[in-house]
Amino acid sequence: MTVPTSFTALVAREKDGSEITLSPETVDQSFLPHPDGPDRVHPTVTIAVEYSSVNFKDALAVTPKGGVVREYPIVPGIDIAGTVVESGSDAIAVGQKVVAHGYEIGTGQHGGYAEYARVPADWVVPLTTLSTREAAAIGTAGFTAAMSVEALLAHGIRPDDGPIVVTGASGGVGTVSVDLLSAAGFEVHASSGKASAAELLTSLGAAKIIGRLPEDPDAKPRPLGRAEWAGAVDCVGGKTLAHVLSTTRYAGAVAASGLTGGAGLSTTVLPFILRGVALLGIDSVQRPIEKRRATWQQLESTLTPQRLDQLTTEVAIADVQSVLSDIARGAITGRTVVAVAGGF
Repeated sequence: MTVPTSFTALVAREKDGSEITLSPETVDQSFLPHPDGPDRVHPTVTIAVEYSSVNFKDALAVTPKGGVVREYPIVPGIDIAGTVVESGSDAIAVGQKVVAHGYEIGTGQHGGYAEYARVPADWVVPLTTLSTREAAAIGTAGFTAAMSVEALLAHGIRPDDGPIVVTGASGGVGTVSVDLLSAAGFEVHASSGKASAAELLTSLGAAKIIGRLPEDPDAKPRPLGRAEWAGAVDCVGGKTLAHVLSTTRYAGAVAASGLTGGAGLSTTVLPFILRGVALLGIDSVQRPIEKRRATWQQLESTLTPQRLDQLTTEVAIADVQSVLSDIARGAITGRTVVAVAGGF
């Protein structure tokens, strides 16, 4: 198994600093980072990409002044799932099915929207039971959801403590969180502004569907509201996170990973010092590789999403540009897998 002389990649290029073009190109091996050599400290792995996925960060990568790409041209696709064709690491064999995401993939170096990708070996997670399609369907969003659930469990939150609210529940992190939490026995309240997502969220195990939080976004936030939740997975940030913190029960915890509702957080210390609420920050980008692999081991065993097919849509790489536009305007529900192999 070797990398061919040329292959196809979906390349984003910046034009005049005000426009990003995205189109398939035939590229050669020089388009990949340099392979292993005697002067390289970190060995690399070359992957024949089978699947990637669509994430909000991928949309930002093709948005002028999106703020996530270090330098153009770049191949987007922050998720990579496929088969190893070259390896400079004794720990990762040629022919191994793997997934890679986070770090600089799709933002600082070429990502998964290409037939081949090359990344440092210590960014790669070998797969044992999940297929590459399933791994891509989980992807960064599902991994973030798993980290959020792990954080709540590690904090001591249990199903008997009361309901868990998931905000931004119709998105990638939200839908997988609803699935994982309901499968773990929690009563899940799914908060979403998309009425059309109610049926899906119910099928994923949500016990109650509620609208966006707070119900009145223009109302003055209360330092402490009525205690409702034993915990929360917040994918929104901004006013929503402030509201959830103020309505979480005593000794509850909120796992926060999103900012679609804004990066600002206007709140008080009262939830923390009067109710002992914990705010748990969730970062899936720079998570150390051993902890990353440990979470994937959980995703392949005790934290495997039970209804992944129900929340996943598949598109060919040739059709991904329109999906990126949809996710940028909040029009995507669940996860979207991108079929790369044979999809151009």
